[in-house]
Amino acid sequence: MTNFPIVRMRRTRQNEKLRGLVRETHLEVSQLIYPLFIAEGLDKPREVPSMPGIMQWPLEHLGREAERIASLGIPAVLLFGIPNEKDEVGSQAYHPEGIIQQAMRRLKAETPDLLVITDVCLCEYTSHGHCGVISHGSVENDESLKLLAQMSLSHVEAGADIVAPSDMMDGRVGAIRRTLDEHGFSSTPIMAYSAKYASGFYGPFREAAGSTPQFGDRRSYQMDPANVREALREIDLDIAEGADIVMVKPAMAYMDVIRQVRDHCDLPIAAYNVSGEFAMIKAAAQNGWIDERRVTMEVLTGIRRAGADMIITYFAPEVASWLKEK
Repeated sequence: MTNFPIVRMRRTRQNEKLRGLVRETHLEVSQLIYPLFIAEGLDKPREVPSMPGIMQWPLEHLGREAERIASLGIPAVLLFGIPNEKDEVGSQAYHPEGIIQQAMRRLKAETPDLLVITDVCLCEYTSHGHCGVISHGSVENDESLKLLAQMSLSHVEAGADIVAPSDMMDGRVGAIRRTLDEHGFSSTPIMAYSAKYASGFYGPFREAAGSTPQFGDRRSYQMDPANVREALREIDLDIAEGADIVMVKPAMAYMDVIRQVRDHCDLPIAAYNVSGEFAMIKAAAQNGWIDERRVTMEVLTGIRRAGADMIITYFAPEVASWLKEK
């Protein structure tokens, strides 16, 4: 027996106003973070071929783009640097006049209300493309921590509001927290890439950031896509070391992980809607196979429904414009 015709689930689906009243999950501009690639040696913005509409920005053009982002109501950007010079220890990552340090000072001068988050990882700055120091052909965990902490400190000294370590070295959140606290930056939050998987969805990003490993891969330090209990252990360790926000990356194929992390802890959760996810939707839309706006909004709403409080996404400007039209 059912309660039909007394119960009719379609009653609250009849029009948009009714659907809006009973909607359980809301996607807002205030939940979006937009990644920006800042490159040395450019005289004009350069589009990333595998990411339609996404640019590598020279410093001279960064202010106008930041103003556009702020005008759309997007609260924060996540910065990635592409230096002219790379070496074995990624020294440009923590140089006071590095590309990201210069970019932050410019952003804070021109758009002071825009939150600036910086990605903390050596891969864009090392000649070998790995996320830490190499010794005898492998990434050395403990030796890398000193450089990551130094990089974080240089970012905060240049004006970063939040640092986001993405390297997946064990103990890096604690090393960064201690270094920031020792230098008077105890109020600066850490957004930890806590559950970062060794994913095939990162390909376009590596083109955008010039961070493809020159040998091997990152599976010895990024997580196995098959594991979720391990993700919860990573989350617990980062929280214990002082993380203020935890992240799951990628997002679309890992919504179950986002949900388990949401049920597991009370910290704010970020989810990274990564480059490959962006590129797939763009490519399908350009071929006329899907409605880009509808699918994008559905995917990001799904990430929110899974439990993410904030979403890092290359769709942020488009979504902000679409939400304003509502």
